[in-house]
Amino acid sequence: LHDRVPAVGQRRATVGLFIGCVADAMFRHVHWATARVLQQNGCDVVIPRSQTCCGAIHYHTGAAEPAISLMHQNAAAFDTRKLDAVVVNVAGCGSMLKDYAHIAEELHHNSTIPPRSASTNAADFAAKVMDIHEFLMKLGPVRPTGRIDALVAIQDACHLQHAQKIRQQPRDLLKMIPGITLKNIAEAELCCGAAGTYNLTQPEMADRLGTRKLDCLLEVKPDVIVSGNAGCSLQLQAHLQIRGLTTAVLHPIELLDLSYRNQPLTPR
Repeated sequence: LHDRVPAVGQRRATVGLFIGCVADAMFRHVHWATARVLQQNGCDVVIPRSQTCCGAIHYHTGAAEPAISLMHQNAAAFDTRKLDAVVVNVAGCGSMLKDYAHIAEELHHNSTIPPRSASTNAADFAAKVMDIHEFLMKLGPVRPTGRIDALVAIQDACHLQHAQKIRQQPRDLLKMIPGITLKNIAEAELCCGAAGTYNLTQPEMADRLGTRKLDCLLEVKPDVIVSGNAGCSLQLQAHLQIRGLTTAVLHPIELLDLSYRNQPLTPR
């Protein structure tokens, strides 16, 4: 990805794009789609090279010090004074980034943690973090015109619907795309079993949850499954592969990007 990509048409905002680690390695195409969608909505997109992992996996497994170090590196990477928002397209990362202020305040008394001034930087950074769906709906999205005839089942990531309280915005964006039929699923509040490192530490339970989630998704006979979290997407793709199924698992923003570009939905 480039360091900066310009808005298409009149500039409406300047945003930073957080790309993370696993997401950048395995879902860089989603970052490109996100950058293009932001451009189409009049955003200059800044992508600092010095940003790094959000630190969620470290923090959730009790490795606080490396998590705090990563937090301060990210807070320093984005000049929030010049940004209207720091946009993130991975629900798990977004939850962690939004919690930076709380984490910094909780731990700044520890002598191994940087002083309060660094905690203030983390708080300023956290205040600018927005999920991509949240940001677009607040900005007022440019209506896409490209038609995509597909029945879409939505999988609500736990870190999106529970941690960030973002549930309606992805639906509102998808409903704007001509031809999309959006289907809610049974047990939408249930975890898919990925849950950060849970699928590694508790594989049996994670598989049971993944099987149950996929059953609910397939019940509506979707052409496409959408999820706003990298971990969920990997979990769903793995369970589809086990069953020998080729149903596409996409990020909602990928469909929006295709519609803006008048591109057809094709198998990856």
